[in-house]
Amino acid sequence: MKIYNTKKGIIINNDEQFFLSGETNWDTYINRQYLFQKVSGEIEDLKADGALAGAINAGLLPPIANQEVWAAGVTYLRSRTARIEESKDAGGGTFYDRVYNADRPELFFKAPAYRTVGSGDKVRIRKDSKWNVPEPELTLFICSAGTIEGYTIGNDMSSRDIEGENPLYLPQAKSYNGAAAIGPCLFVPEKPINPDTKIGIEITRNGDIVFGETIAISQMKRKHTELVSWLFKEVDFKNGVFLMTGTGIIPADDFTLHIGDVINITIEVIGTLSNTVTS
Repeated sequence: MKIYNTKKGIIINNDEQFFLSGETNWDTYINRQYLFQKVSGEIEDLKADGALAGAINAGLLPPIANQEVWAAGVTYLRSRTARIEESKDAGGGTFYDRVYNADRPELFFKAPAYRTVGSGDKVRIRKDSKWNVPEPELTLFICSAGTIEGYTIGNDMSSRDIEGENPLYLPQAKSYNGAAAIGPCLFVPEKPINPDTKIGIEITRNGDIVFGETIAISQMKRKHTELVSWLFKEVDFKNGVFLMTGTGIIPADDFTLHIGDVINITIEVIGTLSNTVTS
């Protein structure tokens, strides 16, 4: 089941049957425990309308209203290796090795809702950075009670040269206008997402593919529930929260994004998050 935030309202896609919810408040609608069961019960009383598929395409909004976006780092071996390499000249490489093996994960604030864009919108690269990459990430939606209720796709835009210069510059490398994208919908399954599910990315430049890669989310070292438990230890979220779970796909060190690049991130059961790069 997929839930879309659109200009027309909240649209539910259940096995390619489309329903318009009577609820208009996105925060209230998604921030519930047992979300799958509650939405399933709701659509029993709604009439399917095939025309709503066009409303999704014409008026898609980011699947976020007043939630924060947080992120986890160094959860895949590939991410650990890349972070060690980019920061070794600054003497910070061992920090990433330690956090990969530590009990406590790396968690950081990524963006408020107003600095988060959706599918079809533009993401940015910093003007004071010369080495920028997207990071494709499975993103959890956790309700205010601390339970995982859905999934979406996240793009954790990152300035690798800024973070590599000094690990203390992480907030500047990760959090700026247009640095976070999520979408296209909230995927709400009856059971936790299959660990064999693959996440892939394709970057095109002037119509040519300049980078592409795929990885299974099972390659992530930490469990989703483990990340959630650490995030909620000393912080509460009255409208729920989105948590990017880290990336196992990082382009080679000689790659950087260009203005005009198109980034397509796909997770089989969710869809594709598509963004164009601007400055």
